[in-house]
Amino acid sequence: MDAENHPVEELDDENETRGISRKTLLKAAIIGAPIPLLMGGVPALARDARQEGKLLDATPFCGSGDPATIAQTEGPYFKPNSPLRDTLPGSGTALTVSGFVFNRSCQPVANALLDFWQADNNGDYDNSGFTFRGHQFTNAQGAYKLTTIVPGLYPGRTRHIHVKVQAPGRSILTTQLYFPGEPRNSTDTIYDARLLMNVRTVGSGREATFDFVANFTGTPTPTPTPTVTPSPTSSPTSPSASPWKAGTYYRVGDLVTYGGSTYRCLAAHTAYPGWEPPNYDFLWARV
Repeated sequence: MDAENHPVEELDDENETRGISRKTLLKAAIIGAPIPLLMGGVPALARDARQEGKLLDATPFCGSGDPATIAQTEGPYFKPNSPLRDTLPGSGTALTVSGFVFNRSCQPVANALLDFWQADNNGDYDNSGFTFRGHQFTNAQGAYKLTTIVPGLYPGRTRHIHVKVQAPGRSILTTQLYFPGEPRNSTDTIYDARLLMNVRTVGSGREATFDFVANFTGTPTPTPTPTVTPSPTSSPTSPSASPWKAGTYYRVGDLVTYGGSTYRCLAAHTAYPGWEPPNYDFLWARV
């Protein structure tokens, strides 16, 4: 995306000449990077909205004037139970996609779940296994990083990556990410420029950035309080189920109890505080 479509927000007259914006300063504060490393013509990815007393639209870049984030079709190739991993190995042009998950107050959201799936170099999806499928969680600063390849093309679509994003205890955003400059962008009926990544070529590979903004304000990571005594109307507990516990490694199909209900594990993972079953529909299904 060029500067014409995403103008740099002015901090003051002096800093304007140096190209430094509140967006750049906020991102530098989050990741601890020197400000010059965040410059170089790439649109900044965050800003401090509190200085203007405004809420943010649910936008890809968490900044004023950007178009609203949109949900897009899941498509026919989504599969639950993807492995927990941030690298999707396979042959093709190397690609990293990184960024942050914010809420509408520009607060980073820790432990947000991102589930990615895409076509391989030939444009094919692995529907029998989990090649080029995987989920991960944002770190304490709300950051994520996906290591994969540039997906191939298949008939009727432009180049894209599918993703589901869910902040703890919040609704799921299902959408797709796109590449700038693709010839098929103009003919793909699903494509939307509001979901374009920033992409640059680095050596023989590519690096992309995209920030998700979850459509809520307030505390980013609410944690429900367990119910000690199950309600008489709660779901029956399986004899093989045990209470959910942080630090436990759960396999697909494992049953746990939490808050008087029983849940079945959908994806193998090690549980952490804040990952309680009601918080993540991708990890647990109530039974």
